[in-house]
Amino acid sequence: MTALEIVNAIETGVKTAEEITRESLAKIAELNPKINALVEVFEEDALSQAKAVDAKKARGEKLGPLAGVPVAIKDNILYKGHKATCCSKMLENYVAAYTSTVVEKLVAADAVIIGRANMDEFAMGSSNQTSVYGPVKNPVNLECVPGGSSGGSAAAVAAGMVPVALGTDTGGSVRQPAGFCGVVGIKPGYGRISRYGVIAFASSADQVGVLAQTVADSARVLEVLAGKDVHDSTSLDAEVPAYEKLFTDGLKGLKVGLPKGFLDGLNADIKEKVDAAAKRLQELGAELVEVEVPHAKYAAPCYYIITSAEASSNLGRFDGIRYGYADKQAQDLNAYYEGSRKPFGLEVKKRIIIGTYALTSGRYEECFVKAMKVRELIRDDFKKAFEKVDILLTPTSPTTAFKLGAHDEDPLALYLADLYTCQGNIGGLAGISVPFGKDKNGLPIGVQFYGPILQEEKILNAAYNLEKDV
Repeated sequence: MTALEIVNAIETGVKTAEEITRESLAKIAELNPKINALVEVFEEDALSQAKAVDAKKARGEKLGPLAGVPVAIKDNILYKGHKATCCSKMLENYVAAYTSTVVEKLVAADAVIIGRANMDEFAMGSSNQTSVYGPVKNPVNLECVPGGSSGGSAAAVAAGMVPVALGTDTGGSVRQPAGFCGVVGIKPGYGRISRYGVIAFASSADQVGVLAQTVADSARVLEVLAGKDVHDSTSLDAEVPAYEKLFTDGLKGLKVGLPKGFLDGLNADIKEKVDAAAKRLQELGAELVEVEVPHAKYAAPCYYIITSAEASSNLGRFDGIRYGYADKQAQDLNAYYEGSRKPFGLEVKKRIIIGTYALTSGRYEECFVKAMKVRELIRDDFKKAFEKVDILLTPTSPTTAFKLGAHDEDPLALYLADLYTCQGNIGGLAGISVPFGKDKNGLPIGVQFYGPILQEEKILNAAYNLEKDV
């Protein structure tokens, strides 16, 4: 059942929240051992929340917009009294002391928090293979990756364990796994959703996103989560639309931008689907307009320099003194620091080293400052493009899901999996990936829409109309 179907079933008395939760728990027990999408299930708490929803209904009280909907949360999102480990040995025993704003809003909307989802360690990765709990497998093909870093969230939704899951998106970590697993993934514009209580990777790019079975489900959850938060100074004080009520039948009058050069050299199956999506949008009444985003080709190197630098700074707190593992056997200060940083995995260490290098006095101007300048050029390109069009259509990823371990010796290939998605984080845009067919091997293909910040309704409506043809 989709999230909206669950809410309707509970409101009409067809199902109880407890029944829905037990069905979700049973599905998890059946499938999770094979897929490894969830690293912990909050069975007792989830059933207690579900019973509270049913009691609320029995009292005749108005139910929340997500009443009884089981939701998984990525393992870097805090939920008081529960572990939040970022799938790292560094935080293997950390228990959240407070609840993140997004989880508070889910609970207030009567959702049921079912468990924490597997992820790449500290959200660093594009395949969900860097987790200390082991890799997540793609439910469509267990030999393939689900994408990352929110691969556990995407896989849980794709397998039907939950209808909705939260992820975080720093360079495409919601949209890319959504594309790989054949579900809907939306990253709103930067600041639309509070980051309070989300363990930081790169603060200027991190954004909580939603993975769901349908566009309508993602719109409902986005409306619940969005809004200004006094705990997060980067959250935007702007009206939150009733996204579902803005869906239209057709796209007459919508101008869809096709960025020049984006399909050059693209995988043939994906190019075919993007072309087909463009044609379908035109049939639905949209006008196709070619636009130029000349500096977008520099988004990936720009992204990796900036986010690695921010990761180097953010992860400095995990030193065994303030947070993280402490090497209590060390004989001196140098040994203490070395031992206390050992629990970080290889990918995390790699990005810390890259980021630290980019911030050194000899490389700061050449690397970090230059990347920040390029970021502004990219943002300006997108701003100019949106003066001509309402939204942009792009691929979600240059490939479909690849085999587990396929790029172990080629980190560059892994980094390029974010080629089309990291542009949205560098530009602060709203982005959504919607499934649109499969490749010759039966693996899902996602197409992506970009929209201006605080105009998520435009990309949601385009995705909603395109979704009908899948």
